[in-house]
Amino acid sequence: MKATVMTLALLCAGAVYAQTPPPPAPHGADAARHMDDLATLLDLTEAQKAQVQTILEEQHAKMKQSFEQAKASGTKPDWQQMKALHQQLQQDTLQKLAPVLSATQLKKFEIIQQAMHAHMGHHMEHGQAGAAAAAPTQN
Repeated sequence: MKATVMTLALLCAGAVYAQTPPPPAPHGADAARHMDDLATLLDLTEAQKAQVQTILEEQHAKMKQSFEQAKASGTKPDWQQMKALHQQLQQDTLQKLAPVLSATQLKKFEIIQQAMHAHMGHHMEHGQAGAAAAAPTQN
């Protein structure tokens, strides 16, 4: 009887452990997974993958630097300023990617970026709507 109870307890513990989600991956692992996904979607060669990764890391570093500069200056850029900066960085990125990718790959990259931005914009709209709804109204 004790053996049966112990076996059931171990099976239940194993089932609970198997259902526990894994801990979140560190940012570097997440970025590497995204790069692998992008390489698959664009059918990149290893050389292209390395070049694209470098270009995208540069874009990310520039965006981060811009945020840090704004934060250090104590000013908060408005939505239009951030959108303009982001669009400028996107154009720079496309110019840098043009000699690395084929025309087909570049077009796919643009489509992927547009889909990603549409997805992010959707989240931003809901976040702003939620913030506006949560803000108290002044009478």
